[in-house]
Amino acid sequence: MAKNTTTSSPSESELKKEPESQLPLLRINFILMAIAAAMIIIGFILTSGGASTAPDQFNPEVFSTRRIIIGPNLAFLGFIFMGIGIMWPGKKSDRH
Repeated sequence: MAKNTTTSSPSESELKKEPESQLPLLRINFILMAIAAAMIIIGFILTSGGASTAPDQFNPEVFSTRRIIIGPNLAFLGFIFMGIGIMWPGKKSDRH
């Protein structure tokens, strides 16, 4: 009598999908990273501008508070917040 040696192989979708507890980043990590990316983009937008219409004229708007203080600081804080978003541990209940 021959033995049935066929085993039930997992479907392709089961192989591709990892259990949620195995994922290195949770949903909250991606939300925090999206907020950080928005902060970085807004910081760079605030830093841009101030070009003179004529190349031989000086435009004092280059040294505005928005361009030399607010924009770079917002972008820098966005980079810091990105690291925090990546390393955020999440709740214990989110992992199970």
